[in-house]
Amino acid sequence: MFRRTPRTSAAVLALLLLPLAAACGNEAKAESSSDVSAVTLRVGATGWKVEEAVLKYAHLDDTPYKLKWNLFQGGDLQLQAVRAGALDLASSSEIPPVFSAADNKPNFKVVAVERASTLNQEVVAPKGSKITDIAGLKGKTVGYVKNTTAHYFLYELLRQAGLKWSDIDAKPLLPNDGLAALNGGSIDAFASYGTSIITAHAQGAHTIGSGKDILSGNFLWTARNSVLASPAQRAAAADLIARIGKAYAYVRDGHLDGFAKVTAATTHQTVAQAKQDLVDAQTQRPTKVLPVDDTAVASEQKVADAFTELGSLKGHLDVSSFWTTRLNADLKKAL
Repeated sequence: MFRRTPRTSAAVLALLLLPLAAACGNEAKAESSSDVSAVTLRVGATGWKVEEAVLKYAHLDDTPYKLKWNLFQGGDLQLQAVRAGALDLASSSEIPPVFSAADNKPNFKVVAVERASTLNQEVVAPKGSKITDIAGLKGKTVGYVKNTTAHYFLYELLRQAGLKWSDIDAKPLLPNDGLAALNGGSIDAFASYGTSIITAHAQGAHTIGSGKDILSGNFLWTARNSVLASPAQRAAAADLIARIGKAYAYVRDGHLDGFAKVTAATTHQTVAQAKQDLVDAQTQRPTKVLPVDDTAVASEQKVADAFTELGSLKGHLDVSSFWTTRLNADLKKAL
């Protein structure tokens, strides 16, 4: 009968472990690789997928990784999708990450800032309304898009007018629902942004307050922690965000007319109006991509503190806990 010696057992064990060691080595190599060819990023967009459109228009949509664009009515819904694991990258104002991190268990980090226009961020009253300013909202029913820029600038505009949040009957509504309510007469005014404001004006609404001088113009790119843990996904995310910044630079550099046509086809404006809106937006604040810095973090902290004062947040929230500079090096390289 053959009897294994300790040496023989060790030798056999070593032979058995060789394939496993090789597999582990390959897995470690794969995890540390920044090859983006196998990456698919699920990316959020609000409104009409303008990011996807501007990339295509600027001929920068030939990414070496795959993209799956997902359309949402607001950045708050994008952050909900990130929390649920259904989205890898979200684009939003400063407000949605604040509420998504309010339980102190965020699975994401803010990784980049997109400086952009704060136009078309307004409180509007319907055609025929006698309300002409924010002070006229006292005792009125006002729709707003909860946990977004509209929530924030409506609060600040009321405060500037000497009113409290409790002085209005505030109704949280999604953009499309808010438009329907405004036109149907069930609300007296509506605080919203983007395409919904453009459409409201086309339907005869008039501006009674604007967030353009209240909002910072910082729009945030937020990534799931799993994206940050993968060198390949990090590289792909940085490349995509940088491409969007380059695409807007291309539009500004003598290509406004063409992109106005693309915009008008989706927003149902005239081409002339779409071009004027683009000119106004890029004149007010040219769209640029920036890495994370202390100034941007401080700006969102100011927003979070305002919502704490409003009572929408239960206690102080340290926003620096969900910001990171981990994408900065990749982003600077891509830019």
